[in-house]
Amino acid sequence: MLSDLEIAQQATLLPITQVASAMGLQEDELELYGRYKAKVELSVLDRLAGQPDGKLVLVTAITPTPLGEGKTVTTLGLTQGLRYLGKRAISTIRQPSMGPVFGIKGGAAGGGHAQVVPMEDLNLHFTGDIHAVAAANNLLAAAIDASLWHNNPLRIDPYSISWRRVVDMNDNFLRNIVGGLGTERDGRPRQTGFDIAVASEVMAILALTSGLQDLRQRLGRIWIGFDTSGEPVTADDLGVGGAMTVLMKDALKPNLIQGLDNGPCFVHAGPFANIAIGTNSILADRVALKLGEYVVTEAGFGADIGAEKFLDIKCRVANMQPNAVVIVATVKAMKLHGGAFKFPPGKKPPTEEIQTPNPVAVEKGVENLVKHVENMCGFGLPVVVAINRFPYDTPEEVEIIRQAAVGAGALAAVESFVHAKGGEGGAELAEAVAEACERPSDFRYLYELDMPIKQKIETIATRIYGADGVDYEPDAERKIAAFEAQGLGNLPICMAKTHLSLSHDPNLKGRPTGWRLPVRDVRPSVGAGFLYPLCGTMSTMPGLPSRPAAVDVDIDEAGNVVGLF
Repeated sequence: MLSDLEIAQQATLLPITQVASAMGLQEDELELYGRYKAKVELSVLDRLAGQPDGKLVLVTAITPTPLGEGKTVTTLGLTQGLRYLGKRAISTIRQPSMGPVFGIKGGAAGGGHAQVVPMEDLNLHFTGDIHAVAAANNLLAAAIDASLWHNNPLRIDPYSISWRRVVDMNDNFLRNIVGGLGTERDGRPRQTGFDIAVASEVMAILALTSGLQDLRQRLGRIWIGFDTSGEPVTADDLGVGGAMTVLMKDALKPNLIQGLDNGPCFVHAGPFANIAIGTNSILADRVALKLGEYVVTEAGFGADIGAEKFLDIKCRVANMQPNAVVIVATVKAMKLHGGAFKFPPGKKPPTEEIQTPNPVAVEKGVENLVKHVENMCGFGLPVVVAINRFPYDTPEEVEIIRQAAVGAGALAAVESFVHAKGGEGGAELAEAVAEACERPSDFRYLYELDMPIKQKIETIATRIYGADGVDYEPDAERKIAAFEAQGLGNLPICMAKTHLSLSHDPNLKGRPTGWRLPVRDVRPSVGAGFLYPLCGTMSTMPGLPSRPAAVDVDIDEAGNVVGLF
């Protein structure tokens, strides 16, 4: 089979103006970035205000493995499948970070015959949104250190500063550094570090904002630390909230590209799900819902992380709810969760163990899927399981997954062949999802906002992760008390934990029991509008493996990108 890049480069693309026109956008509502991508003016929301919304489908997954389960492939393939059935369907996905693109994980354009194109553009600089996020973030960081150097008029406590610089690359050397070394003019030395750009609160704000003025307010109220009397210091206190908004003004507009079937796809925002909300922007969803019968979106990593945050944070802010949830599973992941083999990130996959039938391991590993189905059903939503098929999967293994999913409450568990066949390979899944969208739902949040902070954390830990309880380190205890005293107790919770396990320990696979969740810190994202507890050891700056994907990427003699997946 051709590589993802080869399939993408052989696709016949339509001018993005034709894609936009076919979905109901007007020419003056587009800001073109070449022939095949464009930004969409937010004025379209005013024009279509009276238009009813389409059906919203949330695609999530089991606890992911380094093998990749194909969540974005399923999101795009399901959308293609709906279009194959004659439905007006639009996908809304996140923009990939270049860090994972050149590291281990790869891009986020889908794969095989379920992709969005131009794939190279999407996985690299695209329309510059992530660069705008980094510029706005780093302007605030520069303003902090400039204020300290100019006699610290805001009396900022240097040891309280939590705002870090960002770069859109995996670089673990920058996680913890000392800046300001050199002469006096180089600033006042202090310990700090870098995060990856998509981990910035600015990116989370882009995903959750409702418009330009809301963006301005959110950026201005970002907390960067505290003054010597314990009061928070904000971006507006430093005088740069307005300038940050100017840098983000164009990034606010959703990006439009197309699938391999020339159907529309919005790509906007890209916060990580293990440390932020892990969903695309509210604005992209709102535009798509006015233009399509079905909007298929995704939430990052497993349902315990991305989907929970989508439902408890994004849905509250946007006043929206999905009509159905799709959980992606694979036989090979069930084998891993069932203990058939181990596969540490960055290592060579154990091909023989992956391809050897092992129904016993699948039977054990499927407990992970069952927990995710139970969790999504607990939100009162219809659930469909998509079994992303591979040639070496056996009917017996697939049937084990199907029975377990339906037994846990899923309406159906359907095999998906979108990677190999595109929309045609997703037709059966699309039919099941369309039927699920017609089912009544009883959507409910996991917790109420007026609960105490600890109660919200413990509700997520026990009901979603399956923990026996939560243990708080002294610093977390102190901060929780301070946040409640400062009036932040009614914010939702955005848990920061590993995506490789339902627990905080990436080595605990399947459905772990008999464990407690350690919370070592709780930090405020006041601009984004949530608190995020740090569970176990979490890093906001990934590193490169011994052989990163970057070593395969090059330019051929004709000037074409090669080696990009």
